[in-house]
Amino acid sequence: MRIAIASDHAAVDLKASLAEWLRASGHDVDDLGPATADRVDYPDYGYRLAQAVADGSAERGIALCGSGIGISIAVNRNPACRAALVSEPLSAALAREHNDANVLAMGARLTGPDMAKACVEAFLSTGFGGGRHAGRVDKLSSPPIRHPLP
Repeated sequence: MRIAIASDHAAVDLKASLAEWLRASGHDVDDLGPATADRVDYPDYGYRLAQAVADGSAERGIALCGSGIGISIAVNRNPACRAALVSEPLSAALAREHNDANVLAMGARLTGPDMAKACVEAFLSTGFGGGRHAGRVDKLSSPPIRHPLP
């Protein structure tokens, strides 16, 4: 699988560890930066990752920052992306199965390397369930329509 991975300075070590592990597992990994722990702004790398997923350069994305919150917000500004912030494998699997998430977001200050690998493994090995979830997911990529709830 083609996977793009990006972080901010707070998650550069976790990013490097996950990229190495993914390559050893046979995945094609595009590390979108940064290369060092020098301070950077997470939106820049979140937008870069979102573009790679949106244009098809990557099938899936992994977005990392200190908490995972900021970079997930940045990625989700692209309507082609569905980034899910997770900290354990069940949420990672449900993000794929129910929400067809195409980007996994995690916080390096909150999720250790072994747990992060377990989350990535669950994310990559789970397919979208479709069915009752498909219509809901379609609504995520279309403009919101103002209407009263049923």
